Amino acid sequence: MNVAQINMEELDIDLPNAKLAYTIIQSLLQGHEALSDLLVVMAHALDEDVTKALTATNEWQNYLESKRNLENTKLQIEKFTEELRKMDNGAGENG
Repeated sequence: MNVAQINMEELDIDLPNAKLAYTIIQSLLQGHEALSDLLVVMAHALDEDVTKALTATNEWQNYLESKRNLENTKLQIEKFTEELRKMDNGAGENG
């Protein structure tokens, strides 16, 4: 099942664990974005032949696929954040 298709009301997670999951996800995304920025800087330092050779590798294709997947992940995180806010607001009303 695609994570974006999960009904948030069916999840069995409490607010502290949801916040922890969010923190972990954000940290991983920030690390990936920092790595992407570093790759851009490194690519500018390479000559054209080396850059062409690099972009012809399976590793480069895997990296590009990972970047595409992250775009979907960002949409999922936005949905998760919205649900987390709802949980937080509900906890504030009950607390």
